Amino acid sequence: MSDTKQRLLDGALVALREHGVTGVSARTIAAAAGANQALVFYHFGSVDELLGAACQQATRQRVEAFAERFAAVGSLRELLQVGRDLHDQELALGNVSVLAQMLAAAQTGERLAAPIAAALRMWTDEIETILQRLLAASPVAEVADIPGLARAVGAAFVGIELYEGVDRDGAYRALEALDQLAVLVEVVDELGPLARRALKSKIKKASAPR
Repeated sequence: MSDTKQRLLDGALVALREHGVTGVSARTIAAAAGANQALVFYHFGSVDELLGAACQQATRQRVEAFAERFAAVGSLRELLQVGRDLHDQELALGNVSVLAQMLAAAQTGERLAAPIAAALRMWTDEIETILQRLLAASPVAEVADIPGLARAVGAAFVGIELYEGVDRDGAYRALEALDQLAVLVEVVDELGPLARRALKSKIKKASAPR
């Protein structure tokens, strides 16, 4: 990738943090990047396409930065702790504000919706891989839609990140509630063989079509 193109990608995120999505333009991005604004359209076609590309690149970098910690996760509570640490870093870097801006813009901007969804999938794909590994032998796997659960976890953290801005205590309680659910799953996994078989049987009956 050319240096100019990378500077435009970086400049797009800087402009988002400084001006918000309503104040982002080819001019503000070019100023942040130290480039001619015509290069925005030359390299990316439109401001929206540049914003989408910048969001995807930044997300990919954050996922890669946490790859080792994700690989080392051995329980749902550890996964939630990684999520908390990630949240704290994203908040400190200003990425939570960027996410809020991009999600808001994607509600009415079709060209932004697809790249933002693709960026979120990078996180949910990582979470899904971890959940598949952690729950493989758990009775919970009998009823859990793992791909759907991964998206629920991802959506929960996105929601908490946005919620924290208006109710920090409420966001903390939400994280605590997720932690309690993780404890419940661990307790289920520690049941003896007979109890596990009985639980699996009850789960199958409860989840069977009526």
